[in-house]
Formats: sequence, C-alpha cells, structure tokens
Amino acid sequence: MKLAEQIEEAFTSYLEKLGVAWWVEIVTAEPACTYYFGPFMSAKEAELYRGGYVEDLEGEDARGIAVYIHRCQPKQLTVASDL
Repeated sequence: MKLAEQIEEAFTSYLEKLGVAWWVEIVTAEPACTYYFGPFMSAKEAELYRGGYVEDLEGEDARGIAVYIHRCQPKQLTVASDL
C-alpha cells in the first residue's frame, strides 16, 4: 500500500471515530433494508461510489431504491426492516 493511501485510510478512520465521516445510506423497499457504505472523507467521494453500490443492489433485484449521503455512525452496515 502506498504511503498516500495509508495516510488517507488513517484520516478516514479518524473522521469515523469523531462521527464526522460521510456514508452512503441506501434504503430499499424490496427487500425492506437499509445499507450503509463507507466511511468516506467527503460527500464528493461518497457520491463517486454511490452508483456502484446502487448497481450492485439492482443486480440483486432490489426495488424502490433511495440514496442518501450524510454524516453518521451506523452501528450495523445492513439493517433488515422486515425481521
């Protein structure tokens, strides 16, 4: 791993611990789930990756997809609402 990548990873981890890292939150109607992807250093970086996550969920036949990019500290990366 290059030094720049190590520094970026350490900084992102620091932001996450402070609760100010950015996350992509994707809510699907079918299945009824909320998915969190991240952490990211900026909203712009999260936006760059959101399309790939949506594409993967569409490939798994997810329906009713809503995407939110915001700062948060998810306790779980996948939350199933229908359990």
